[in-house]
Amino acid sequence: MRTLGAANRTDRHVPCVMGCMARTSTILLAGLGLLTMAFAQSDRPAEPLPAPAAPSGFRTVNHSAFKPGEKLTYIVHYGIVNAGEAVVELKEGDQEIMGRKVWRAVGRGRSLGAFNAFYKVDDYYESHFDAQGVFPWIFQRRVSEGGFEFSQDYMYKQHRGEVTTQKNQTHKVPSSVQDMLSAFYYARTLDFSNAKPGDVYTIETFLDDELWPLQMKYMGKETIKLRNGRYKCMRFQPVVQEGRIFKTNDDLNVWITDDGNKIPVLAQAKVLVGSIKMELSDYEGLSHPIAKL
Repeated sequence: MRTLGAANRTDRHVPCVMGCMARTSTILLAGLGLLTMAFAQSDRPAEPLPAPAAPSGFRTVNHSAFKPGEKLTYIVHYGIVNAGEAVVELKEGDQEIMGRKVWRAVGRGRSLGAFNAFYKVDDYYESHFDAQGVFPWIFQRRVSEGGFEFSQDYMYKQHRGEVTTQKNQTHKVPSSVQDMLSAFYYARTLDFSNAKPGDVYTIETFLDDELWPLQMKYMGKETIKLRNGRYKCMRFQPVVQEGRIFKTNDDLNVWITDDGNKIPVLAQAKVLVGSIKMELSDYEGLSHPIAKL
């Protein structure tokens, strides 16, 4: 182990499908840094973090997998039905925190078509993360799923090893701990060049008011065919809790490009009420040529 810091369903299944889809998306996004079902409600800036004198000791991650201007668009399928659209975009930040450059990641999207009538999903995720160290300073989450709504606002006080939540509760966390959206990017900085099938990678993440060690298992290299072409990929299985949404870990697979970008192009999940697939439909602003055949 390596540790690093179908379409013909009746209407009654739709709420369960959309709920599973939203939870599946959260697992994918947080566990491997991919495929957000981050559906925008607003685009207001986060409050700035107070900036005392910058201490030494913040890490630097040498990476070139992504840069501001990158935009990834995905279509979410339930069987043959297009159930949702998701967009993940990286932008330059408009502030420095503790003297360090910050990038702003935003996930946007929406449920589509008939799914809106039964279980409308409209969520929002935003992370302001350290450009050099790829760790978060500020995280916002706005969830609206089938009439259920909640918000999360986290301040990551990395210089103190703490996270303060919207409940005014402070939690002790490991150095450079991730939020669920910054984990999207940090996972892409990992070096898989010597990975062997069965290797497990762990990313410490603060999620839903608790510390959550996100794990993903490397399964090997594969070439896959999507609607917009064929891609050379690496396949991973995020390690999930069996029996709630998924019967086994084998029911959730993610393919990322075998190139310098390491972007997810496909995620496929068998859930208790069917199957969900998230597929890359468009991309722009990549740092490297994509491994498309």
